[in-house]
Amino acid sequence: MRPTLVVHADWSAHPGKRWLAAARLMPAGGCAAGAPQPVGEPDALIERLLAAAGGGAVLLGLDLPVGLPAAYARCAGVNDFPALLPQLGQGDWADFYRPAERPQDISLRRPFYPARPGGARRRHLLDGLGLAADELLRRCDRRTAERSAAAALFWTLGPQQVGKAAIAGWRDLLAPGLASGRLTLWPFAGRLEDALRPGRVVAAETYPAECYRHLGVRLTGSKRSLEARRRAGAALLAWARDAGVALEPALTEQIAGGFGVGADGEDRFDAVVGLFGMLNVVLGRRAPGEPPDDDVRRVEGWILGQTA
Repeated sequence: MRPTLVVHADWSAHPGKRWLAAARLMPAGGCAAGAPQPVGEPDALIERLLAAAGGGAVLLGLDLPVGLPAAYARCAGVNDFPALLPQLGQGDWADFYRPAERPQDISLRRPFYPARPGGARRRHLLDGLGLAADELLRRCDRRTAERSAAAALFWTLGPQQVGKAAIAGWRDLLAPGLASGRLTLWPFAGRLEDALRPGRVVAAETYPAECYRHLGVRLTGSKRSLEARRRAGAALLAWARDAGVALEPALTEQIAGGFGVGADGEDRFDAVVGLFGMLNVVLGRRAPGEPPDDDVRRVEGWILGQTA
């Protein structure tokens, strides 16, 4: 089954930096994408998307880790990530979402670190969890021939950290969505085409840096640079033409203009890059990419469209 609505959210621990871009697939063929907009309140997002889909299936991409490193999961006795997710922050897992204040506070049930800057070292995290540096990376996080490695899930310090975004996304969006019965997680729920169902949202992990190559984008310079985003925009417009994706005028204008001079330009850029990367899969131009390994399908998860 194909989704009616494809949505990509550039997620952040900070609500003001969360932007989403959406595209609608028509029953008779064709696809139209709109300009990015703020995500809004996480607890209302799933119902908003389902209402917009009018009873169709929704594919929601999230630029945050969705899954646990296999080595950590084995040590913590976890063999099913979606089953664990609603338990986090409660009972035996009550401290899971509270980043450790001190190295001695780090544990398998409290793995995020540090709570704040000041003397924190990655070695503290490794020693506290009893794991090596490469064991904190999931298989899809590791370096490939086309891009560098993603950040380790549990580290919460610095511009490249993903821990705080994971906490916010899991706690405020994914766990309530699973509990409501309106959300499923890919690849944990099986093949993408099988997971998509009318009146349901399928959430999948995305990584805009992985999508650059898929879309023919060469980002020369930092994505914080207006000129770098403007140069990359030419490739995004060319991809849309080649894929037959119609762009609303406001989206064409934003892409051509590098998404503006505001501080949120890089967030809107990533929202659109992620959306186009998802459409590349949905339109059959690229495979979803999940390997058949049990650790990936049950615990670690996968990045949509990554085949390396």
